[in-house]
Amino acid sequence: MFNPFDYPFLILLVSLLTFWISAWIGSSIRSRQPDLKEDSRGDFAFVLGAALTLLGLIIGFTFSMAVSRYDQRKNLEEQEANAIGTEYVRADFLPTADAAKVRVLLKSYLDQRMLYYKARDKQELRQINAEIARLQTEMWSAVAIPAAAQPTPVMALSAAGMNDVLNSEGYTQAAWWNRLPIAAWSLLIAISIFCNLLVGYAAHGKSAFLFLILPIALSISLFLIADIDSPRGGVIRVWPQNLQRLAESLHPQ
Repeated sequence: MFNPFDYPFLILLVSLLTFWISAWIGSSIRSRQPDLKEDSRGDFAFVLGAALTLLGLIIGFTFSMAVSRYDQRKNLEEQEANAIGTEYVRADFLPTADAAKVRVLLKSYLDQRMLYYKARDKQELRQINAEIARLQTEMWSAVAIPAAAQPTPVMALSAAGMNDVLNSEGYTQAAWWNRLPIAAWSLLIAISIFCNLLVGYAAHGKSAFLFLILPIALSISLFLIADIDSPRGGVIRVWPQNLQRLAESLHPQ
């Protein structure tokens, strides 16, 4: 399913054009009407100021929502690396053959998780998810079978560590699906268009540069919000630095 908010640069171009047209329409409406009286000018300035204040608050809240989701994805990446590293150590509690198998599977799983963070192509992502699911099944079997054969507290600790590894992937996936709601985007875009109409109405007969100040500022704001909110699109992304550091530490072993 195509989601335009996964393409921040598209949001930048479309919003800039839309807001500029809105300002131009506002100016055109003003050109067909007589000049405002002194009392009406004061009322219009009050409405314009209130609308711009509301727009600033909405942008601030929306930006805060996007940043909080970005921080959540970063924190879960760190937790996922910690869970994999902990289970790699706890593999010592398993029998020698099972421990070696679990470590090999964890290294392969770690490589796939790093690819998951870096992937952009949907076909590649489907292949990565399929491989991750296969490895998760094998890892759980590699721990559950010896734990069932020897139900000791030490074996249970190793099984619990593997459970944390599997759960951390689910938490990460849920965080990547947790995006800004469409209602928030709709409200932000609607208020932005309305404010550009008012600014265009107020700037009639003045420098054409005034028609571009607010559209440029708003389009850049929407671009930045969409970029932060999109896990795979744009420039700002969660890089698997903790997973990569773990892979480097496990490589010589």
